[in-house]
Amino acid sequence: MRTLSIPFRLPVKHLSALFGVLALVLLCIVAVTSLTAQVSGNRGIAPVASSSDIDVSGIEVNATGGSPEEARTNGWREAQRRAWEQLDGPSISDDRLDSLVAAIVVEQENIGPRRYVARLGVIFDRQRAGALLGSTSSRTRSAPMLTLPTLISGGTQTMFEVRNPWQRAWAQYQFGSSAIDYVRPSGAGGESLLLTYGQTGRRSRAWWNNILDLFGAADVVVPIANLRWEYPGGPVEGHFTARYGPDNRFLDEFTLRAESASALPAMLNRAVERFDGIYSEALAAGRLRPDPTLTLGNVELSPALRALLAEARRAEAAENVGTQVPAGIEAGTGSDPAPQPTATAAAAASYVVQVATPDATSFDNALSLLRGTPGVSGVAVNSTAIGGASVLRVTYAGELSTLAGALRSRGWAVNEGSNALGISR
Repeated sequence: MRTLSIPFRLPVKHLSALFGVLALVLLCIVAVTSLTAQVSGNRGIAPVASSSDIDVSGIEVNATGGSPEEARTNGWREAQRRAWEQLDGPSISDDRLDSLVAAIVVEQENIGPRRYVARLGVIFDRQRAGALLGSTSSRTRSAPMLTLPTLISGGTQTMFEVRNPWQRAWAQYQFGSSAIDYVRPSGAGGESLLLTYGQTGRRSRAWWNNILDLFGAADVVVPIANLRWEYPGGPVEGHFTARYGPDNRFLDEFTLRAESASALPAMLNRAVERFDGIYSEALAAGRLRPDPTLTLGNVELSPALRALLAEARRAEAAENVGTQVPAGIEAGTGSDPAPQPTATAAAAASYVVQVATPDATSFDNALSLLRGTPGVSGVAVNSTAIGGASVLRVTYAGELSTLAGALRSRGWAVNEGSNALGISR
């Protein structure tokens, strides 16, 4: 008996659907694998805990002794005395100096049978040494600043995507005595996807507020290190740029040089110290302050800092104050001129206005309508964000609430803030 075999064939439309399902499953597997690879691995460097103790680093010592232990003790004593001299401390005995030292940090050391050569750091306890140095514990610090260290090398901008020496230098530096309150992300997990170099070019305040809320910060600082190697392992020149704020504003720049790859970490540590000085000077000069267009409701500011911020806003508004020329006295018809009353000019104040601009047309219309609002004498563009929220500075002869009412009467939806308005249609 012969058995007939009938071949089984799927219809063409079913076969296409099967291939589509298989392709979709394969695509999901690849996407999950890629996302896991981007957030897994050892890419985060946890920052050291900040202490308010007094830190003096980079002290070179060359001491001798009858044994390696004695040579090391003599070297540490010498480092303590030299660190105390750098702080301009009064003359005290070695025993008294020992009681002020909280720790000795070994940066590099070579120990011989009777010689100790090292580079050390000395940390003095602020409570015990502060009275002798004339320092006080009450000092005003900045608002929390999200710190985004950016490394540019070989044409590639890197932040937290992979571990790099620039991120390590910021994570390991001791900022306890700094006037800047640095918020230093570790870069672990999803932070490497969220915090990238492209974030520094965003202008949307809504996006920045989400980022700052996540890290409990009020504003952002961006220290950039651009490294150029003469040849692999050889001298490297670093060009460093200090920027800050959601508009990526320039503060200062400088250049340092390391003669070899082994000297690179020391050069980066010096650069971090220079950056801290730049940001501290900008804070003292009133240039480094929270952007008024950012939401500060998630940050607890001290009363002193709030007073400084309010004073800075008043000073900025005073720079833009303009006065109108009072009306003169017109001549009368008779022999005695009839004086006309002098019109009191309203002081023109400068206010920040954040405008929702989903496209270029809405941006142009917002400028035209704002400039045509009665009482507005000038509109300047601080930042443009097509598809987000643009920031304008409006000069208006009146109070902020009056300006808000005038904009509402022209069809705008207005939200009032601290010396700022948010408007949309």
